[in-house]
Amino acid sequence: MNICVFLSAADLDERYTRPAREFAELLGKAGHTLVWGGSDVGLMKVVADGVQEAGGRLLGVSVEFLANKARPGADEMFVAADLAERKKLLLEKADAVVIMVGGTGTLDEATEILELKKHGRTEKPVVLLNTAGFYDGLREQFRRMEAEGFLPRPLAELVFFADEPAGALAYLEAAT
Repeated sequence: MNICVFLSAADLDERYTRPAREFAELLGKAGHTLVWGGSDVGLMKVVADGVQEAGGRLLGVSVEFLANKARPGADEMFVAADLAERKKLLLEKADAVVIMVGGTGTLDEATEILELKKHGRTEKPVVLLNTAGFYDGLREQFRRMEAEGFLPRPLAELVFFADEPAGALAYLEAAT
């Protein structure tokens, strides 16, 4: 399975890197392919290292203005002209999506895939890996959106919240 992971390229502490590496190792050992933003820095590097060391494949989609940070030695690397094309390529090449901790770029990617699901434009499974409670506030906001009628589909049909890496991968493997 090609699993797209949206996540930060920032250097983060152990409470975020440990679960990310654990998920990456599970993904690699299961023979899956990581589809990611292609960067060889920060949390993106941690996940790519873990997948590759565990025997998985790497399919990166960088963007022209970040191409100097692209990971050498990926199995496949594409360079998009801009961020919109990058998101499009990431989603086209993925069978499923995992959203890990990140900033505004990760949030942009997450809301795009959820908007596509909301409108029935994709049925790819989406997992939000809520490491260290990072997305507790977002989960609460989504629940409010659902309760107040802003979501035309049940929240459970749009995204699965997982607190641990093993639960995230188990959900994806069962859903595809």
